[in-house]
Amino acid sequence: MSLDPAIAARLKRTGDGLVPAVVQQYDTGEVLMLAWMDDEALHRTLTTGRATYWSRSRGAYWVKGETSGHVQHVRSAALDCDGDTILLKVDQVGAACHTGDRTCFDADRLEVTSG
Repeated sequence: MSLDPAIAARLKRTGDGLVPAVVQQYDTGEVLMLAWMDDEALHRTLTTGRATYWSRSRGAYWVKGETSGHVQHVRSAALDCDGDTILLKVDQVGAACHTGDRTCFDADRLEVTSG
């Protein structure tokens, strides 16, 4: 099986065939991470309920938590209005970040100066 053609037709991919996926905790709205998906990763995610991504560094698919146990159970998925970003709402088990932090956005807070 492959990604539903109606969904595939709506996707606007990068030159290497990828779409960014913003991942949020479903019940709190906490932004956990950003990852990349191609058509196959999105198809696997939608049909298994387990977040599956394309690793640009490894050149392979990875199911979040497959080795770490820090699983993402997908509660919902949506495309943005332009079809160029996926929003996954998940139930995160354990840390979302490979560093062991709850979210990938904990470490480097940037100072914002209002103008």
